[in-house]
Parts: sequence; C-alpha cells; structure tokens
Amino acid sequence: MTPSCFRRAVAPTVFLAAAFAGSLDLLYAFAFWGAQGVPPVRILQSIASGWLGREAYSVGAPAAVLGALSHYGIVLVMAWACYRVARIWPALARRPWLFGPLYGAVLYLAMTYVVVPLSAASNGQWPAWQWSQLAHLAAHMALVGTPCAFAAARALRGPAPG
Repeated sequence: MTPSCFRRAVAPTVFLAAAFAGSLDLLYAFAFWGAQGVPPVRILQSIASGWLGREAYSVGAPAAVLGALSHYGIVLVMAWACYRVARIWPALARRPWLFGPLYGAVLYLAMTYVVVPLSAASNGQWPAWQWSQLAHLAAHMALVGTPCAFAAARALRGPAPG
C-alpha cells in the first residue's frame, strides 16, 4: 500500500509541472508568433477556437480566458498522464532527460495531427507541413515533455526528506 504522505505529494508536483510547462509553452508561442506580429490575446483565442471555432476571434477577452484555461487544463492532463505512464513504465522516471523529450514529441504530434484536426478549430484537413513545425516540435520536447517527465520522476520518488 502506498503511504498517504506519498499520495499527497503527487498532486502538487503534477500541478506545478503543468503550471511550469504550460507557462513555458505559452511564452514560446507568444515569442514565436509575436515576432510575426500576432498579439498574445490572438494566440489564446486560437486555443479557444478549438471549442468555439472562428467565433473565438470575435468574442474578445472571454475567448482569451477560455483559451488560457483550456491550455493549462490540457497541460495538466499531459503532466498527469506522464506520471501515470511512469508508474507503469519506470524507465521514464529513471531517465526523464531521455524520455521527456520523446514524450513531448508524442504530445506535439498528437495535438497537431489528432486533437486540433478533430476540434472546432479545424478546417477538416491536416495542417500542411512547414519548416516552423520543427521549432514547435523542439519546443514541445524541451518545454512540455521534459518538465512533465522530471515531475513524474520527482513524484515517484516521494516527498523530500525533511
């Protein structure tokens, strides 16, 4: 049986990983798209367009809030899934520097080629391949997958001696 102190330590670790990875991912998106003249509110509205379709761009701030909440909710599920996988497959927790980036790549591919095409944001087609996708893939590997894997490893070690 798992000690209750261990179970209590898991949730905060996963939530912190989600907050950290989600923030890094948004900062990357703001920087990448901001360099091309896209304001942060538009990026958050594009996330909300997964729920609202094109209407997200005309709703204004409420759609941006929905986009931010959705983004962090998705990253929370990603961090929790990583922890759950690491419980079943301990190699992920033993080598987060190796499997974290691989996890991030899987997440990027799933979001780009499954989740978004099935959402209301989709035009019914897969996105056309562009060179910028390599930057997005690398960012997801480093900024999302790696923090999730390190958090899973930390959560599986249990609370720090104190």
